[in-house]
Amino acid sequence: MYIIREPASLKKIWEEREVDLGSMIKIVVDVNRRVLAIDAQLHADEEQRLLEDGSKQEDVWGANIHPFQRGDDRIEYTSLINIRPSQQNMGMEVQDMLIRQLIQDIIHELIVWDLE
Repeated sequence: MYIIREPASLKKIWEEREVDLGSMIKIVVDVNRRVLAIDAQLHADEEQRLLEDGSKQEDVWGANIHPFQRGDDRIEYTSLINIRPSQQNMGMEVQDMLIRQLIQDIIHELIVWDLE
């Protein structure tokens, strides 16, 4: 599992990943600190790593990257950690379009899509 603070190669992450989930990789993004955790069996493990690193619970959201997909299909905004009635997110998918856009922006800022 890695915490990404600076742009990182998806190819390198993919080749060195510790967890093989088929054609996807799990991530958790801190939309306030603009960092992400990547490469764990569970989003909850990545969430915990970010919380230990100084993130606040309300700022971390789970997603999945599908590196071999194109366009909007590359990112899936679904995770059990996203169920947050206190933040009006009742399901596993991030409902707030502003938060989804932040997640997407941070992923594209920190992940270099060099895996083809």
